[in-house]
Amino acid sequence: MQSELQLQFLGATGTVTGSKYLLQSHSKNILIDCGLFQGFKQLRLRNWKPLPLNPKTIDAVILTHAHIDHTGYLPLLVKNGFKGPVYCSSATRDLCEVLLMDSARLQEQEAAYMNKHGLSKHKPAIPLYTPDDAKRSLQLLHAVNLFEQQPLGDSLGFHLLPAGHIIGATMVYINSGEKSILFSGDLGRQNDLIMNPPAIVKNVDYLIVESTYGNRTHEAEDPADKLSDVINRTIQRNGKVIIPSFAVGRAQTLLYYIHLLKIKGAIPSDLPVYLNSPMAEEATAIFDNHPGEHRLSVEQSAALCKASKMISSVEDSKKLNLRKDPMIILAGSGMGTGGRVIHHFKAFAPDARNTILFSGFQAGGTRGASMVDGAKEIKIHGEYVPIRAEVTSINSLSAHADANEIITWLKHFEQPPKLTFITHGEPIAADTLRLKIKEQLGWEAYVPDYLESINLSDANQ
Repeated sequence: MQSELQLQFLGATGTVTGSKYLLQSHSKNILIDCGLFQGFKQLRLRNWKPLPLNPKTIDAVILTHAHIDHTGYLPLLVKNGFKGPVYCSSATRDLCEVLLMDSARLQEQEAAYMNKHGLSKHKPAIPLYTPDDAKRSLQLLHAVNLFEQQPLGDSLGFHLLPAGHIIGATMVYINSGEKSILFSGDLGRQNDLIMNPPAIVKNVDYLIVESTYGNRTHEAEDPADKLSDVINRTIQRNGKVIIPSFAVGRAQTLLYYIHLLKIKGAIPSDLPVYLNSPMAEEATAIFDNHPGEHRLSVEQSAALCKASKMISSVEDSKKLNLRKDPMIILAGSGMGTGGRVIHHFKAFAPDARNTILFSGFQAGGTRGASMVDGAKEIKIHGEYVPIRAEVTSINSLSAHADANEIITWLKHFEQPPKLTFITHGEPIAADTLRLKIKEQLGWEAYVPDYLESINLSDANQ
């Protein structure tokens, strides 16, 4: 008699945020990823709604990587009663200590700002969770070695495989003894400047694969050429380059490219570069602690750490907005949803001499998506800020595999999974990838709905 496995999609359906997958066996509830919803208000409101099960009944959480759309709900899960182990790679554990505390501080700061200026209809506005909640969640993290089988009980076990997306990013391979399920997490690229490629997988019964770029291919241009062009034309008009940057992965790649461009003489060697993100500063240092998980040598990692001046204090951050000379500022967040970069938007977006350079996927409903789509103004802290600066993007820097790269990775499977679930993509991206998989590989593929629950014993029938 086969044991039944039920898979429920609690997030990352119809969106690239809120990743949560609930796998239920006869006696175990396992949550794979525990992310926050971001972007459109109707998505963010889901963070405030209770899960369809009591967090106290969840036996374990397994994280694919540290990005907030995969981990940021964890402090709230703990706040609401979860007390089980949270498994992840060693680098993910280290990054979570940075990202979850930063997320909690941002939640508190945003609520305080809204209360101070009377901008919330809630009296008072309260944070989703606090730094104390984040600290309690961090105490539950258990680092496990890649490729090592870990028991979960009820005949379930799992191991982690490198995903290549950011440092510490993994796929989660769960085996019940009768069935195997692979959660891809966010897949990296074959030829990334810094990260190693995703591990090859040859067999699995059920596959859950991301589709962030399921309807697109990355630009073939050398990102270094695009980056140098943007920087040089901006400084020629005495402007500043503001780069909203994801603190983990993207900031380090950009800094290393800027370092290489200065060495080559492609941009002025004395051009000031500021990393205005304490979180990105800490994340950059983590690269030194995990040398086997990326392509950089010890010397290259050291050069990366010296490629910019770190801005730690709020006072120094504010001083950047008063500078008149050309410079490059990298600041979080990567989609302009919060963090220090939004204050730089207020200071520099109204000036046509400046450039705002996006370097990654912009989820629908974010300030970044609006600006890339040509918005003439954006709303920050209840006020509208005009966008006169040049707004451009470098898509070839993405840390996500594009549609063709995902198909290439899938071609290594020796036989098709019984069913492939397409998640972590906007609707058109997910469905486009579904069609590609069906037409090019002949596989059965399916795009699940939010909160949909599927019995894996029946999924391929």
